[in-house]
Amino acid sequence: MSDLGRDLGRELSTAVVAFHEAVGAHLGVTAVDQRALALIGRHGPMTAGDLAKRINLTPGAVTGVVDRLERAGLARRDPDPTDRRRVLVTAVGNALGSAFAGLNAAMGEVTARYNPEQQQLIADWATRTAEVLREETRKLTTSRDTSGS
Repeated sequence: MSDLGRDLGRELSTAVVAFHEAVGAHLGVTAVDQRALALIGRHGPMTAGDLAKRINLTPGAVTGVVDRLERAGLARRDPDPTDRRRVLVTAVGNALGSAFAGLNAAMGEVTARYNPEQQQLIADWATRTAEVLREETRKLTTSRDTSGS
């Protein structure tokens, strides 16, 4: 069963990466840019520093992300109304939502094929898989940060 899990995980991962590459090409941004835009869309406007912490990038790297999002018309920089010295990054429109509309509809159809108990089991698997991915990402990031590269 471990070979099946490994093979399915690899297949799913490859399909997800390919999808995000296609979305990025469609919108004119990278996968990291998409992550940033999704965070801003979900949590609302935030400073570049806050965004950098949430996606584990340096402030300089986030400047590039925000520049690309602005050029693509997906985000803008606004003065912080509570502190005019700071700038908030704000999502513009819903291009990311539109790009994911087809996937969301198709995944709704896939999910509808399963009864509620099966859906709970699938949700458990997906939640645990996401936790494993976040932990492995953290390990790789920590390893990179402590190795001096």
